[in-house]
Amino acid sequence: MARLDAERADPEAAALREPTRTKPDAARGGSNGVEFMNRALEPMSAANVERARRGFEAVASGDLDTVREFLDPDVKWHGGDPSAEGACHSSDDVIDFIRQARQRGAVGELVDVIDCGERVVVVMRPGPPGRAGTQLRANLTTFRDGKAIEMVAFESPEAALAVADAQAKPSPA
Repeated sequence: MARLDAERADPEAAALREPTRTKPDAARGGSNGVEFMNRALEPMSAANVERARRGFEAVASGDLDTVREFLDPDVKWHGGDPSAEGACHSSDDVIDFIRQARQRGAVGELVDVIDCGERVVVVMRPGPPGRAGTQLRANLTTFRDGKAIEMVAFESPEAALAVADAQAKPSPA
């Protein structure tokens, strides 16, 4: 019910959940030609979705010790190029970045977390919570053994979902 209310309040986020017509794909469980962005959650993916939600809540509340618990010590956070200036290469870098963002009031608000198997797409609205009209952004977060090992920032949720979908497809033999 809360998700439905949130989707009514934010049609942009709701559009991400619309069905996408695809060819059936037995490897991904598709049989009727309709694949939803919010695929059926498997136990590990459901846990990753919950981890991402709790992690964002901890960021928003300033609980950086809890944030650190979600991060692998060697976590990478970048905009597509891990070697770019400003990229984070450890949990210490990530915590420093979050601390600075909180000081600027630039944490934003969580809009949604979309399951993509080992990865989740964390959809955010930048800026102060409640700020309307700001373009949604996303991080594609990869988990291993219950820890975030990589977060890649994208300018849109659609871009993050496209990469997640491309990485999930089996390579042609």
